[in-house]
Amino acid sequence: MEDLKSFIAARVAKELKDGDVVNLGIGLPTLVPNHIGPDVNLILHSENGFVGLGNAPAEGEEDMDITNAGGKPASIVPGGAFFDSATSFLIIRGGHVDATILGALQVDEKGNIANWIVPGKMVPGMGGAMDLVVGAKKVIVAMEHTNKGKHKILKDCELPLTAKGVVDMIVTEMGVMDVTDEGLVLTEYNPEFTIEEIQEATGCPLIISENLKKMEV
Repeated sequence: MEDLKSFIAARVAKELKDGDVVNLGIGLPTLVPNHIGPDVNLILHSENGFVGLGNAPAEGEEDMDITNAGGKPASIVPGGAFFDSATSFLIIRGGHVDATILGALQVDEKGNIANWIVPGKMVPGMGGAMDLVVGAKKVIVAMEHTNKGKHKILKDCELPLTAKGVVDMIVTEMGVMDVTDEGLVLTEYNPEFTIEEIQEATGCPLIISENLKKMEV
């Protein structure tokens, strides 16, 4: 199987439409633009104050006045704009972000997400994630299915929550799951895994969609 993170990012990219305003979390979500088709033009929003996030600059061409929300060198495309944090969060809280894509430490069948407390590590706070998961029209969690064999998808999150009932979709290397009032519905599966293996790697019961499809990127 190809690189797990790229595989997940490529599947997430299929959820995005031309003209969408999209916020990308740090880590795996930043790979999503690499898999956007040529007919899809996204407006990438960075919570630290700009729209029009471009590709990472080539080595030696970095401008340290332009960084993404994770503090890494970024670029801005023609037509992009810079603004203060108040305006950035006005965009988020005003419902102008079509989709936010972020990782998680844990997600549960109710759509609760925990992605800010790393056990044993000091963290300054949950940051803009708490605003994004509430303000975005669609919340997609992109992550590896387990952490060293431990369940990350649970019946109830065990870590402190970032927000409750906000996740719409979970995409992992094993499959695609929609969050519904009845629980997690497996809508697509990676044929490299059996349904039994996917269920075993998941810490809550999965509802198998009647229209279950093979996961393709």
